Amino acid sequence: MFKITVLFKKIALVVLVLVLGLAFLPLNGASAAGLNGQTTAQPDNSRLERVWAREQAVYQRQSNRLANAGTFLGKVQTLIDKANQKGWDTSAVQAALNALSAVIPAVQGAHNPGAAIIASHAGFDAGGKVTDRTSAINTAKSLAQVIKDTRSAWDGTGKALREAIKAFREAHPRPTATPTS
Repeated sequence: MFKITVLFKKIALVVLVLVLGLAFLPLNGASAAGLNGQTTAQPDNSRLERVWAREQAVYQRQSNRLANAGTFLGKVQTLIDKANQKGWDTSAVQAALNALSAVIPAVQGAHNPGAAIIASHAGFDAGGKVTDRTSAINTAKSLAQVIKDTRSAWDGTGKALREAIKAFREAHPRPTATPTS
């Protein structure tokens, strides 16, 4: 009987210590609540910053292609002229080149607004960090639309030129060198 009473007292003491220890713990976890109970945690802007950087890189590649378009068109025209001198039919390649040349002003017109968007970089600082999330989202969407409009302005003419050149090369393969012994 004595052992049961001692055991019971020890169990009661452990339970009492646990109850008192748990009484001092808060019932709900800590939160970053403001005066009205709203959270004040800032959203993670790293994804938006990466999107902005990627869009600027895409826009720059488009700018480079447009800047080099005149040189590219001249080189292709030179190759067409050389093929014509050999008496080869270059009408498909010439038509595709003419179509590409014709859309370049429209492509440039669709591309130009992007420079102003990047220059103003509303919602972003000069380093590409978000300063105003709402403005930054609108800015990124605007630049994405310019990129999309520029791509659609090409109207598939670049792809058509590549396919015409590929068909021309298949019809006129380069001569293979014969080994001389």
